[in-house]
Amino acid sequence: MAVQIGDVCKGKVTKLMNFGAFVRLESGDTGMVHISEVSHTYVNDIGDYLAEGQEVDVKVIGVNEQGKISLSIKQTQPKPEPGQKPVKPKRPPRQGWQGLKPKETDNLSFEDMMSRFKSVSEEKISDLKRATDSKHSGYSRRGR
Repeated sequence: MAVQIGDVCKGKVTKLMNFGAFVRLESGDTGMVHISEVSHTYVNDIGDYLAEGQEVDVKVIGVNEQGKISLSIKQTQPKPEPGQKPVKPKRPPRQGWQGLKPKETDNLSFEDMMSRFKSVSEEKISDLKRATDSKHSGYSRRGR
């Protein structure tokens, strides 16, 4: 079944780009939500509002001659009252983050958290330097 302009349906975010997000609809079609159609507020980083795999409600706002589907998330949400601060949609937590876990920091002072952060950062920097130095220390054709 083809989607039509004005349809509101559920979809899953499949890919995030700087300019928007691609969403696979229940019908199997894929459409794009432009960054300007994500929220009623200005969106600087789409990753602050959406994550890959997130379920969203979208409205079909356009279908061009090539069959590309334009979608909107903000048109499925009520428009905020003047003077009222719009509510930022809750995004699922990012996967694969290797930093401190919230449970580990519950009983730590700010100084302890900073020292732990600095040591983790220094380890990451030294690992990065080691990796980049090993790439540059090999045989070079330019020396001929």
